[in-house]
Amino acid sequence: MNSKTRLEALSTFLKSKRANIQPQSLGFPTGARRRTPGLRREEVAQLAGVSTTWYTWLEQGRDIKVSSSVLDSIATALQLNNDERKYLYDLALEANTNVYKQEVLQTKISPSLEKILTELKYCPSLITDRHFQIVGWNPAAAYVFLDFEQIPIEQRNLIRLVFTRKELRSLAVNWEHFVKGFLSIFRVYYGQYMGDEWYTQFLEEMTNLNPEFESLWQENQVSMAPEVLIEFRHSKAGKMLFNLSSLQVHGNTDFWCSIFTPVEGSSTEEKLKRRMNKSEKS
Repeated sequence: MNSKTRLEALSTFLKSKRANIQPQSLGFPTGARRRTPGLRREEVAQLAGVSTTWYTWLEQGRDIKVSSSVLDSIATALQLNNDERKYLYDLALEANTNVYKQEVLQTKISPSLEKILTELKYCPSLITDRHFQIVGWNPAAAYVFLDFEQIPIEQRNLIRLVFTRKELRSLAVNWEHFVKGFLSIFRVYYGQYMGDEWYTQFLEEMTNLNPEFESLWQENQVSMAPEVLIEFRHSKAGKMLFNLSSLQVHGNTDFWCSIFTPVEGSSTEEKLKRRMNKSEKS
């Protein structure tokens, strides 16, 4: 991510978070004179203890000096959670600009991760890299989502697949809720690896590919572990309910594990057992 792109991302993020705060919740008056939703710039500046001019420059994406202490005040004023704070610091402080090195991403998972995927027999599970390329999955994921083995390796990007494959679009009852969880994790990586031009190219490609991507991406949701309850309408198994658990794989890789666990008390796990066992016998 070059400096211009980084500052544009910072500007968009600050504007979206300011727009999400209800003025009356912080004691500011509301009325017909407000032309935009959320807080005004001067109100954010007041809450953060900085000048309106300085905050305006920051939100406009000007290349100005920023300290961690001031960012802390702005993050508090905008009511950012921990993941959003880190994303703000990554963009504003250029913490990783010189850290990223062009490298070939690891495309194979370790035998221990393979074993974990196998043991999660009735929990559809995916492992992705920092570009959200799918590098591992279990049979349950292949049954519920797609037979990833039949998809060319270069096309196994989870973000691209959820926006382009009709099977995944029709699978999720609330498709937007489904994809927002992945986008919020993807944005974490986007902020961490601002030196990787791949993200700029990919975002441009996705924007041209699907107009819905642009609108959902501009919501600027950031979360390392979003809590997502998903209802699927599977073509063979029918209604299925899953909780999404997101886990970072520590070590020398940037692998991410997404585990869909059947909701307790639902018939989801029994359906998976029955349908998968039937598939294995046929």
